[in-house]
Amino acid sequence: MPSRAPSPTRARVGVSTLFFTNGVLFSAMLPRYPEIKAAFGLSDTAFGFLVVAFAVGALTAAGAAGPLVRRFGARLVAGGGSVLLAAVLALAASSRTVALFAVALLVAGLVDAIVDAAQNVQGILVEEWFGRSIINSLHAVWSLGATAGGLIGTWAAAQDVPVGTQVLVIGILFGAVAVVSAILSSTPLDGGVPEPQDAEADEGSTVGRPWRLLIPLVVLAICGALIEDVANSWATLFMMREAGAAAGIAGFGYTVVLASQFVGRLLGDPMTDRWDRDVVARAGGLVIAAGVLLAILGAGPAPALIGFGLMGFGCGTLVPAAYAAAGRLPGFPRGTGVAILGWLMRIGFLVTSPAIGAISDWAGLRIAFVVPLAAGLIAAGIAHRLALANRRTP
Repeated sequence: MPSRAPSPTRARVGVSTLFFTNGVLFSAMLPRYPEIKAAFGLSDTAFGFLVVAFAVGALTAAGAAGPLVRRFGARLVAGGGSVLLAAVLALAASSRTVALFAVALLVAGLVDAIVDAAQNVQGILVEEWFGRSIINSLHAVWSLGATAGGLIGTWAAAQDVPVGTQVLVIGILFGAVAVVSAILSSTPLDGGVPEPQDAEADEGSTVGRPWRLLIPLVVLAICGALIEDVANSWATLFMMREAGAAAGIAGFGYTVVLASQFVGRLLGDPMTDRWDRDVVARAGGLVIAAGVLLAILGAGPAPALIGFGLMGFGCGTLVPAAYAAAGRLPGFPRGTGVAILGWLMRIGFLVTSPAIGAISDWAGLRIAFVVPLAAGLIAAGIAHRLALANRRTP
């Protein structure tokens, strides 16, 4: 993808729009899931197994993103992958059979995981050229895109627009946006990105060292993603069952987490530039823990809502910080650290919510919130160790 007179500002706009587009594409179909379920005549259980195909597809992409990024470049993979993702989602939305929908959704998950890794690699390249932290704002823009996609899908459902038509139009529009965005995101590092200096030595003679550097980042990312999962799956139920909130108030638990996470990501870049990424992540973990404690120990909806707000704000920088660090790890070829981190983080998504459910059945949901409490403390501990290690590194 040739580009004329690239600039850091234009590259930032381009990669930001890539993140926004990725947020829109899949989220626009989510509000139409009830219609798809009804059209196929599926039970709740059957539909639950059907839609998990997206997550399964994402898990199969473990080894693909790194080689593709190194072969074709991160922005080409992100732009071209976004077009492919739009096409596969359109196929899923227009499917007449459950089998075709499941296969299309599985492929969409695989492509989305590759696009996610590629756009984060490109974001890291733009950040290096820009000269200051931008990765948090990129993830904030993704959140905006996901919100916009949900609103588009909701509006289309209210207007009785066929789901296949909606997803096709959105795919054509934002597929084109993705191509333009990939062109705009060009940096001088594209096509000739130097590998980490000790990559060959680590891969050939220092077996295991790159993994010892990556695993703490994976755990940090899982801790941040776990808070999002808690918001998606448990916040509303906690507000109703444990905080005694009415139905009209309970839904704000989810909203407050997402809104405060967005604010945390907007403020994350200036905080990172001032205090360093590890220090900000350590503070974020402690803020998460404080928020969970407030929700657990408080009485009534107000303390729970404030606690959820703290949880969202604290987790906002954790996943972007892990991606940024993984993209610069020695011992992994360009793109591989980011791809592996994203893959393992998605595995964490499959484990954390069932764990909360099992503890809740055994001892109650309030006690089960020890899981996000532990996530906050673990994140703070890992970030503290990383901060100390970075101080010792000349």
